Amino acid sequence: MRRELASPGPAPKGGSSPLLEERGVSTAIRYLALGDSYTIGTGASSEAHNFPSILSGLLSKATGTSVEVTNPAVNGFTTLDLIAKELPLIERIKPNLVTVLIGVNDLVQNRSVDEYKASVTQIYDRIRGLALDDGRVAAISIPNWSVVPAATQFGEPQFIRTVTNAFNTAARREALDRGFTWVDVTGVSTYRLGTPGWIAVDQLHPGDAQYAAWAEVIWDNVRDSWARAAKPLSA
Repeated sequence: MRRELASPGPAPKGGSSPLLEERGVSTAIRYLALGDSYTIGTGASSEAHNFPSILSGLLSKATGTSVEVTNPAVNGFTTLDLIAKELPLIERIKPNLVTVLIGVNDLVQNRSVDEYKASVTQIYDRIRGLALDDGRVAAISIPNWSVVPAATQFGEPQFIRTVTNAFNTAARREALDRGFTWVDVTGVSTYRLGTPGWIAVDQLHPGDAQYAAWAEVIWDNVRDSWARAAKPLSA
């Protein structure tokens, strides 16, 4: 949702051996997290509680390999913003792993499903150009935000839910056609609705508990394929 926040720099976190870096070899997994407020973690108590940070910790713990996270997501970004501002990082970073969660602000700005599909197809095609193994790109659904208290500022809840589902259907089809892992967070986004920490104080974005729940669902879907990404680096 377009409530602009200062964009954090895209510098990666994590590290690799200085000696190996001098030789042009990295021992770290490069993870690029593309998206909007849901990816940067608007509503979380700190950056450590957004889902890419949680995922990187789970992956590092599972593989014993350092993970460099680049998270250029910005609150309020649409697919068009992502194309213009975030996609260029693909060539610069050459990530081993990618997540992309984008679309809620297209909906808020009244873009049609066809317009959204055209943009998300362009995003997915650029990511596919990395030629990563199947399963190393996770496309994540827009959550069910129609139930949060502040959703009524943007329209009638049933209409929001219907259009969100249509956007997700379009994105899912394009993701699967490209060999991406599709992760649906629709169900988990309402799993503990009404409990402390589930919705942020802005009554719009997820809180720490919900972001952690998303990370668990995403991790369950990518664990095996992402862990394999570490093996060539440690060989």
